[in-house]
Amino acid sequence: GVSHVLTLVLQELSLLCKRDVNGIGVLYDLLRSRWLQALFKIYECLQHYLGKRPVPVTLQARALTREVVELLHEAPQSGEIKELRRLLRAPHLKAALLCAHDTVAQKDFEPVLPPLPDNIPENEEAMRIVCLVKNNQPLGATIKRHEITGDITVARVIHGGLADRSGLLYAGDKLVEVNGVPVEGLEPEQVINIL
Repeated sequence: GVSHVLTLVLQELSLLCKRDVNGIGVLYDLLRSRWLQALFKIYECLQHYLGKRPVPVTLQARALTREVVELLHEAPQSGEIKELRRLLRAPHLKAALLCAHDTVAQKDFEPVLPPLPDNIPENEEAMRIVCLVKNNQPLGATIKRHEITGDITVARVIHGGLADRSGLLYAGDKLVEVNGVPVEGLEPEQVINIL
């Protein structure tokens, strides 16, 4: 993917840096920057997700079920057809399962991130919004209180963990909010409970 191409470009640029070609060092440093590497990882994750995103076969399962029941009514009656008609007309299937399917199929449950403000000053420190879904797995990062500022920061990112695989958290990142809860003034143990 993109990360592999970037690795090949970096290898080529490192050879040019050794030959001291003008401007190559700046480009090399840019391509090695953490934020660009993270953007490429995000891009690859999104492309992978878009390629595998499940799409409902139909948005109207209840209507399709009614149509099938009508067709089965006209078909030669066998024990299997009678059983299928009975199952498709059962209230728990019609009211619960098919209604839930149609509701989910017609909605978009993607996370919606707030827009970035237009008037961010040039010297403003960059802030990232990171969304990680844990699913009963550890985050794969430790946190600590910064000795001087008192901020809660990422102390270390464990190789192979969720945070490392996402490429979105780095050691030294300051935590401002976790799950919508501001962390300023909280102890690291309290923040861990929120995570």
